[in-house]
Amino acid sequence: MFGKARMADLYNGTQAAQLATEWRRMISSGAAAVTPSAVCNWVVRGHLAPAGLDDQDRPLYALADIARAEKATRGRALRLVGIGAN
Repeated sequence: MFGKARMADLYNGTQAAQLATEWRRMISSGAAAVTPSAVCNWVVRGHLAPAGLDDQDRPLYALADIARAEKATRGRALRLVGIGAN
């Protein structure tokens, strides 16, 4: 489902969390997950900005923006689960 997404596709917070979890688990041997609440925190902290709204005025995020936010927060997140001592 997510692997064949076009760059122009937009994802809601839950879908963004699922994508970021897939990416994090690839580099953490399944140890790290991203929750929809973490995606909301990315927005609050300025790591992610909505690219649109769905029919119920909920934010939608672009794939490239989700990837940038995940990368920006990855180091701290992996340290919290005991991976990487940097």
